[in-house]
Amino acid sequence: MSETRNLLQGATGDWEVVVGLEVHAQVKSTSKLFSGASAAYGAGPNENVSLVDAAMPGMLPVINKFCVEQAIRTGLGLNAKINLWSRFDRKNYFYPDLPQGYQISQFKDPIVGEGEIEIELEGGETQTIGIERLHLEQDAGKSIHDMAPNASYVDLNRSGVALMEIVSKPDMRSAEEGAAYFSKIRTIVRYLGTCDGNMEEGSMRADVNVSVCRAGNYDKFRETGDFKYLGTRTETKNVNSIRFTRQVIDFEARRQIEVLEAGGTIDQETLLFDPKTGETRTMRSKEDAHDYRYFPDPDLLPLEFDQAWVDEIKAMLPELPDAKKHRFMKDYGLNAYDAVVLSADKEKAAFFEEVVLKGDSGVSDGKLASNWVTGELFGALNKENKEIGESPVSADQLGKLIGLIKDQTISGKIAKDVFALMFEGAETGDPADIVEKRGLKQVTDTGAIEKIIDEIIAANPKQVEMLKEKPKTFGWFVGQVMKAMQGKANPQAVNEILKKKLGVE
Repeated sequence: MSETRNLLQGATGDWEVVVGLEVHAQVKSTSKLFSGASAAYGAGPNENVSLVDAAMPGMLPVINKFCVEQAIRTGLGLNAKINLWSRFDRKNYFYPDLPQGYQISQFKDPIVGEGEIEIELEGGETQTIGIERLHLEQDAGKSIHDMAPNASYVDLNRSGVALMEIVSKPDMRSAEEGAAYFSKIRTIVRYLGTCDGNMEEGSMRADVNVSVCRAGNYDKFRETGDFKYLGTRTETKNVNSIRFTRQVIDFEARRQIEVLEAGGTIDQETLLFDPKTGETRTMRSKEDAHDYRYFPDPDLLPLEFDQAWVDEIKAMLPELPDAKKHRFMKDYGLNAYDAVVLSADKEKAAFFEEVVLKGDSGVSDGKLASNWVTGELFGALNKENKEIGESPVSADQLGKLIGLIKDQTISGKIAKDVFALMFEGAETGDPADIVEKRGLKQVTDTGAIEKIIDEIIAANPKQVEMLKEKPKTFGWFVGQVMKAMQGKANPQAVNEILKKKLGVE
């Protein structure tokens, strides 16, 4: 089975894959959605549980205003409509770690309506993905099945923790697009400070919806809005990795095509993903909305606020990744790829801008700073498995090091040696002092360079003759001069003098 853009080729013809994601992002808040219990991660079992979270008789939920504000902030970051009137519903189902027997969520009237975001794909292409809604809901607890052979335990620490469920439209057409969307949502909420995005802690996960249809049917869906053209979808629950999201979409699309081409049908069901095998397996049949018997929660009044509050929150939003990406391209002359890499993480973007500032800001500095940050620095950090906040080389040091290259105090090669000394901890402090102490200043004295060149030319007559037939021999002369001068010679001066001495155009 081969794959082209938005097209899967099976044995009986072409297929299209259709993807939608429901991203569950835990609201960054010190307390839960309807109680004052701590929402902190890492506490012992059942340590962060109030009487409300445990559903004790007579306990009533009280809305956490800050969680509402965080949801509005996220909606604004998704370029979405903020609904000034919304309400909470009860979603009824039984599970041992759901002590109330229902989940307080939002169904028909969510706090955030339609929006859209831009995702970046391989090759620099961008695509707009629609957001259907964002609603607030409380999380369930956690069932633990591996502590005893004949019993399961329940930890209610997560019970009542505030979640934002961000539901996309079925606008994604490949595993690449699904992974890029999940990644972009994570970037946006981290910029906004509304979710920490720590997937390994369970604070962000996705339910991945996949269906396949015959080539051309997706266009019919777009024209009519009729979901019958998209085929039966499956939902893979709680995918907590961008890489796993890509694997789920790839596996499910191919599995469904194989089933359909063999004359079978796709069941609407809920699946689980096994990272060890890279495959999905059935969890339960997929419920529809009527199965949950939604009805307005009688203990909570509708959520109402005015536009002035929304405008006040909007005025305090930080610069978001798309705006930052375009500014980096405009102000610093970066290409789209580097601008995306540097704007994808708030800390990395701030580090880069400080490097530019310390290197005597300007467009040329931006390009040079980008090369050093994304190349030398990120490479060294990845090798040591360190985050940008753990960098042994500060933005101030790296900016000043780049400044020394710009004013020709040192060459790029020497700068890499100095960077290595700072990163490894052999040297600390101002790069200029390190260069001075170690005698690494670039030789710009043309007389001294010319003397070395004359000696090398005189000692290598065969190479001089060879240059007439093999122009690449010129590079050998450059290397010999740089070696003789311990890499300190100004490369531009070396090239100019050599060309003149050897008669090279």
